[in-house]
Amino acid sequence: MKFATQAGRAAEERQTRHPMAQPQAAATRPIVLRTKGRRHGPVTRIVSPGDVGQLIKPFVFLDYFDFAPSGDALFPMHPHSGIATLTVLIEGELNYEDTTGAAGVLPSGSVEWMRAGNGIWHGASPAKGERFQGYQLWVALPRSLENGLPHSQYLPASSIPRTGPARVILGTQSGRNSPVAAPSGVALQHVRLAAGERWRYQPPEGHTVAWAHANRGTLAVDDEFLHNELVVFAQSEDPLEFAAQSDADFIVASAVPHPHDLSLGYYSVHTSDEALRKGEAEIARIGMQLRAEGRLR
Repeated sequence: MKFATQAGRAAEERQTRHPMAQPQAAATRPIVLRTKGRRHGPVTRIVSPGDVGQLIKPFVFLDYFDFAPSGDALFPMHPHSGIATLTVLIEGELNYEDTTGAAGVLPSGSVEWMRAGNGIWHGASPAKGERFQGYQLWVALPRSLENGLPHSQYLPASSIPRTGPARVILGTQSGRNSPVAAPSGVALQHVRLAAGERWRYQPPEGHTVAWAHANRGTLAVDDEFLHNELVVFAQSEDPLEFAAQSDADFIVASAVPHPHDLSLGYYSVHTSDEALRKGEAEIARIGMQLRAEGRLR
């Protein structure tokens, strides 16, 4: 899928600045793109594989959800291949199931990691009528894993290590290692700062891809402001400095750049058309089995 059609849109979005922003000096790590995404019902689609995902791969998809549940499934049973999905549940409880046989309820603060490999189906829905808030992220897998066996983890908040105001969701930060079995070369922190607090993120060696999304409050980042939006930073290993102008909740991620072009299916992302065909064949096979069992509508 070509990204050229997105270049104009990206240029327009780079011109959008928070009204409080009054840069005083050249940024040490400038913002090259910013977007608020597009809202679809209770979900805001921030990144897709065919647009911003081309700039920040291996991160190829990001949804943010924040709503009062009506009782309907948020994510009915659906397939994936070639990627891992990460769900960070900020508020609410989550019913989950997948075709590895896992099923249960995750409480607030929990993390779901589902490595689709050659093919998996999964579904999720709010467990209660309380506020339901969080993120779902897709991570493109390396060739060694994209057609491998599926694997899932469902981790309570108590298992996620902290360092200062940050929860270490993926990778390592300040010597604290996430229990998520993610491939090497990716990191993600969930951070909460009180008004007036500052936090510095030093990406690991080789992590030249970096971005952040604020869902609450206003952050100053290199003399610019971030509020209810995603920003992509220029590629480098330079640190990022965040200063909370008000109480803030945000995620920040970094990675070694994904070296492959993306072959895209509807629910799948692979490194080649051949790998995509294998993954889509497997999810079709599982889908037929689920229909025979009466588990799909």
